[in-house]
Amino acid sequence: MLVCLDFGDADFEENVAECADLVRSAGVAVLGVVTAKRQRPDAALFAGKGKVEEIAAEVRGLEANVVIFNHALSPAQERNLERALQCRVIDRNTLILDIFAQRARSHEGKLQVELAQLSHLATRLVRGWTHLERQKGGIGLRGPGETQLETDRRLLGNRVKMLKDRLAQAQRQRTTQRRGRNRSGVASVSIVGYTNAGKSTLFNSLTKARAYAADQLFATLDTTSRRLYLGPDSAVVISDTVGFIRNLPHTLVASFRATLEETVHADLLVHVVDSANPMRDMQIDEVNKVLAEIGADEIPQLLVWNKTDLRGLPPGIERDADGCVTAVRVSALTGEGLDLLREALAERTARSEPEISLAGLQVWDPLA
Repeated sequence: MLVCLDFGDADFEENVAECADLVRSAGVAVLGVVTAKRQRPDAALFAGKGKVEEIAAEVRGLEANVVIFNHALSPAQERNLERALQCRVIDRNTLILDIFAQRARSHEGKLQVELAQLSHLATRLVRGWTHLERQKGGIGLRGPGETQLETDRRLLGNRVKMLKDRLAQAQRQRTTQRRGRNRSGVASVSIVGYTNAGKSTLFNSLTKARAYAADQLFATLDTTSRRLYLGPDSAVVISDTVGFIRNLPHTLVASFRATLEETVHADLLVHVVDSANPMRDMQIDEVNKVLAEIGADEIPQLLVWNKTDLRGLPPGIERDADGCVTAVRVSALTGEGLDLLREALAERTARSEPEISLAGLQVWDPLA
């Protein structure tokens, strides 16, 4: 059972549809959707007592076993709702974390997901063990004098520290690989965009790779990099990255910072947009917000209008007043416009090469 409350958002209907897509991506069947308008969330139940009673009746009638709120719930609200609805209650952040846990394939990806889950769980340990407020006493059963809650916090803290250490090691390895690419003089290009915009399909079409691509949200979690040849003397290293979504949990952004560093250190960002999606302008804004959060908002972007076949638009290149390529219209699925995209990538990555080589000649003096 989905619960989506309208707090005056202009794109509420699209938000509800996106929530349903998220739930289906998690492998859960949607039995019904409950919507309502409110000025502000209720402090105790988020949706208000009367609406919660209505949700409870729907849950009993449809025999639903989980209620998913398309909002971020506080730990207290989550507990109060589970007590009132007599079933499992999860919020939007928990749903996204669950999808990430299902999709992580690499060792680093699994570490990042677990760290995000534990960071989210840490706020939900309060009173989670009231039935074990004190560890059992008696001969041979006396604990170290801490409550079960304190024990859980300590064990969770130890696990978080271990995960951060392992991710720091993975980050050092990525830094070493990045330095090697920089020494080779090959430009770095990262594909970014809203989730399910067609990034992995475009990556596979360009590089002939076999990265997992599917018509579902967050199909890609693990960064994949390939060398892409653009001409006889031109090549770049292009990376496929995790997609973004509105209200992306901060714990996820923090946990995936090592992976997202491929984006931060890129020479060019290929911003893929689903041109057939009516919410494409909002999606562009949301992606730019996350890019600003990770410090990648100053990196040059090349906009790629994908899925033009669904709109009946011809492939093409768009330029600004100075003649610089700003956008390319393609269809990653059919391959239309990919030759234009390669030309645009060669042009955008070549523009900075003379400046870099000249700067190097000025600094290095063989007679010094």
